[in-house]
Amino acid sequence: MTPATRPTERLRPSRRPAGPTRRSRLRTALLLAPLLLVASLAGCGDQGDPVSFAGAGTGNGTAVGAGTARTGGSAAGGARLAVMPSGPQADWRVQRTVGAAGGTRIAVTRLHGPASGFTGRVWVWAPPEYFLRANADKGFPVLIALPGGFGWPNNYWYGADLRLQEDFHAWTAQGRSLPFILVMPVINPDQRYHDCSDIPGSQRMGTWLTRDVPGLVRRTFRTLRTRDGWGFMGSSSGGFCALKSVLKHPEAFKAAIPSGPDIAPDSPLWHGDAAAMRADDPRHLARALAARHGPDVYLGFQAGSTETADLAEVRRFIAQYGHGPVHTRLEVVAGGGHNARSYTRGMADGTIAWISAHMRGPST
Repeated sequence: MTPATRPTERLRPSRRPAGPTRRSRLRTALLLAPLLLVASLAGCGDQGDPVSFAGAGTGNGTAVGAGTARTGGSAAGGARLAVMPSGPQADWRVQRTVGAAGGTRIAVTRLHGPASGFTGRVWVWAPPEYFLRANADKGFPVLIALPGGFGWPNNYWYGADLRLQEDFHAWTAQGRSLPFILVMPVINPDQRYHDCSDIPGSQRMGTWLTRDVPGLVRRTFRTLRTRDGWGFMGSSSGGFCALKSVLKHPEAFKAAIPSGPDIAPDSPLWHGDAAAMRADDPRHLARALAARHGPDVYLGFQAGSTETADLAEVRRFIAQYGHGPVHTRLEVVAGGGHNARSYTRGMADGTIAWISAHMRGPST
């Protein structure tokens, strides 16, 4: 694999009007949230049943498309990359069954973060490949999927309306995506933006997202020891969180898909504390990463072609900071707006293949 040394962009022109303002996006998110939740709960006969991921990989089933999933061996020198789940298992409950992906289940639990002190819900999904006997000794890559809007008390990426898990299963079968474990936490403790940061005087949401949630995943699943197996994706405010988390913790996370993201922290909870905001500003973090020459990170930006303001901000960020260890790509979704469905189209059109090419597949 040869890392990209300059940003790449796919542009498809559109005549549709510009996307909504942040205030109108928030109104839309608030209006749609109850509908998304209802849609996500429909048709789940086993919803609320206990489910365990302990012992996964001991079955005899064959996952559809399993033969096309890219997998790797061990690290150079024979060192093991796979990390077995440390336990204890959380109290996982079925949220919904993904029939189109071999009857796999999205599960939810309530996590009390030992590092942050925050308690919130986390949803997870493991692909069919994870449960194959042939993969029982392999660790799998993890993608933490973050929603837009408040991202509380739910995360819309688990919903049956968006079908993110069905899409990932199809992309893996087609050889476009690695078989990711998807992790979907809440990103705020209430209906206020916390910028996924440890804002002084507020809940430590940055620590929750980058330490507590990955810790839960490691206790539950077979994962990878290397940063090559850990990344983020997110839309709007969740896109900012994905971008900032990878740039702030490049030793732990290698890649992100920020879709229609905010580029700078803007929560009113900062109360104008410029020094504190700077420590969580992707622009400052990218500049600092370049100054110390890495490690390399891969940022697959996305925006709908109608999002003129977001596109301008993203292009400005790429032009100023997309060099050296900060590798970037921009997918412009034709006719796309500031919404999750547009961004999943962008992933199908090329973003998920690009991110997968720079991450590690299931490995021993």
